[in-house]
Amino acid sequence: MQPAEKVSDTAVDLQAQLSAAQQAIESKDHQLQRQKSYIDQLEEFIRNLRQKQFGASSEAQDTLQSGLFDEGEGEPADDSALAEDTVTVAAHERQPRKPARIPADLPREEIVHDLNDVDKVCPHDGSALRLIGADISEQLDIVPAQIKVLRHVRRKYACPCCEQYVVTAPKPKQPIEKSLAA
Repeated sequence: MQPAEKVSDTAVDLQAQLSAAQQAIESKDHQLQRQKSYIDQLEEFIRNLRQKQFGASSEAQDTLQSGLFDEGEGEPADDSALAEDTVTVAAHERQPRKPARIPADLPREEIVHDLNDVDKVCPHDGSALRLIGADISEQLDIVPAQIKVLRHVRRKYACPCCEQYVVTAPKPKQPIEKSLAA
């Protein structure tokens, strides 16, 4: 009976080795699945970092919007919770922009823009308008090896009788609006 016992002992040993090998394979498969999951998470993290660093700034994620599609998180989609997190910021006043200064020592050339004689008559009562002031703007005119300032004087006229009609000479066309360039 020794050979039969030897065969059964060998069969039992082989079954034990087989079950141990199957458990080892399952353990390795489980580790492999965890590693694949971890690798997927790391790749997603790298994609997000690349998007933040190299992506367009208009595609930046809003922290409030990122939670809109997390349905399985167990958090209630309640707007009152979002309202409590808002912060009110007081408005600020902007400083007015200071106009560019042209140095006073540069030579100036005055260009006077005046109304036509026909336009110097009040349309209400027909009396002649009198000069009450002028709007002055300066431009920097750079001619090669020569710099000068062109002063545009736009004369203003008002009716001395009715004191309701005020007219200013039209502004000449500018090469670049609201700049000092001539």
